[in-house]
Amino acid sequence: MPSDACEICRRISSFSDDNPYFVSELSTGYALLADSQYYPGYSLFVSRLCVPELHELPAGVRTPFLQEMALVAEAVCRAFQPRKLNYEMLGNSVAHLHWHLIPRSADDPNPRFPAWSNPAFLDAPRLTPVEPAVLRDRRDRLRRALVELRGEA
Repeated sequence: MPSDACEICRRISSFSDDNPYFVSELSTGYALLADSQYYPGYSLFVSRLCVPELHELPAGVRTPFLQEMALVAEAVCRAFQPRKLNYEMLGNSVAHLHWHLIPRSADDPNPRFPAWSNPAFLDAPRLTPVEPAVLRDRRDRLRRALVELRGEA
């Protein structure tokens, strides 16, 4: 059930296909580009259901949610070709189930450590300044990769 008190629920309700951060709606969640593009292609997979923990998803939703998260992660890899993809599901700041999918390149700072250990990433503005055309290109690349993986091409 969406919650008016939840930041993620409020943001999802305002998304449309022309939003440069909105990638795709799937059966159990939404693929989005993260506000922070410090790591180009940083994406989120957000649950449709507003629950704080994975085990709180209904049993019949949990496995499809994880399968779709893996599909979005594969699309991120195809679209951005990282050296490594970091997966994190935290929820300490916003208690709405969501995955962080962070593409890591060989030349990013501290490539062998978590993104959260990079002070420049932590100090960067939450809404990373990115040219609108660059942001739309990232969204469209991720959309195309997801469409191909889902066999919709």
